[in-house]
Amino acid sequence: MKTKAAVVYETGKPIEIEELELDGPKDGEVLIRYTHAGLCHSDVHISHGDLEARLPMVLGHEGAGIIEEVGPGVTRVKPGDHVVCSFIPNCGTCRWCATGQQAICDMGATILEGYLPGERFPFTGPKGNYGAMCMLGTFSQYSTIHQNSVVKVDDDLPLDKAVLVGCGVPTGWGSAVNAADVKPGETVIVSGVGGIGINAVQGARYAGAKNLIAVDPLQNKREKAMELGATHAVGSIEEAADLARQMTNGNGADKAVVTAGIVTEEIVTGAFDAIGKGGTVVLTGLNKLSAQNVNLPGSIFTLFKKTVKGSLFGDCNPTTDIPKILGLYQSGDLKLDELITRTYTLEQVNEGYDDLLNGKNVRGVLVHEH
Repeated sequence: MKTKAAVVYETGKPIEIEELELDGPKDGEVLIRYTHAGLCHSDVHISHGDLEARLPMVLGHEGAGIIEEVGPGVTRVKPGDHVVCSFIPNCGTCRWCATGQQAICDMGATILEGYLPGERFPFTGPKGNYGAMCMLGTFSQYSTIHQNSVVKVDDDLPLDKAVLVGCGVPTGWGSAVNAADVKPGETVIVSGVGGIGINAVQGARYAGAKNLIAVDPLQNKREKAMELGATHAVGSIEEAADLARQMTNGNGADKAVVTAGIVTEEIVTGAFDAIGKGGTVVLTGLNKLSAQNVNLPGSIFTLFKKTVKGSLFGDCNPTTDIPKILGLYQSGDLKLDELITRTYTLEQVNEGYDDLLNGKNVRGVLVHEH
């Protein structure tokens, strides 16, 4: 079949809308009709070359839709099921899945190559084989993906909101709840309030942070953080560190979650300096894979017993955490509607990313027209 998709051919160039050929599902694969896709910063990292991916690539790794067809051996879903996609697949049997660490499933090794198991490329077009971002390619009307990338959700959940729980929401939420392990009464800093950071704010609030300081240079982001649970919102990490020390008898924050769009050495050092004894910094945002952006004084690490750790997908297990987080949305404990600043059509994808990079959006959502 044919499908319209947003493709990156060359880094630094605008995303192009292209009609591609799509092969149907084979063993273990499903055909999905995407209804919505989230505009997440990681797709910009591909188009800007911060993350080196195999090109051409159909962008989009935050998606929700309806299963149209299933290939042989598919057991997780059936045609007609409403699903949210998981940007890291989960095989269920590798060492990591088997120990409850689906976020680092071995099947995620090829998410920047964009092919399905067996080096299979369902998308083809004028430039040959096209990869799919995170093996999903949610900026296409249809895609053939692996069953390990989908999680069935309740039919009555609005997919335009549930789409966010494929990447941004669990990544931010889990960075605070799982990776930082925020406890009731703690003082927590969230550095960078975009689509990830706003959910780290929601997670830290739900986990019981007493003082929750959001850091962002943009006033609209600070206001959104206050609306969704922050107790304070400031423009710099230095202000946040001073506040944290005032609140903790001079110690500093217990936890700092770094969710900036591009994580620089200055941002990491600022977070490290802002936590006190026994404190933890969680690094969730990205930079170029080769960037040496962590340069910290080892003796302070030791003498103050500080921890700096990386977190992927908020240390979540998508098969259980995606339904759990959606349950919190249904009960009113987690906000999704309020995260969405604007919706876009597929043709407006470049405009959507300009808005993201200019700081206008907490989260933009692409609505597919079929």
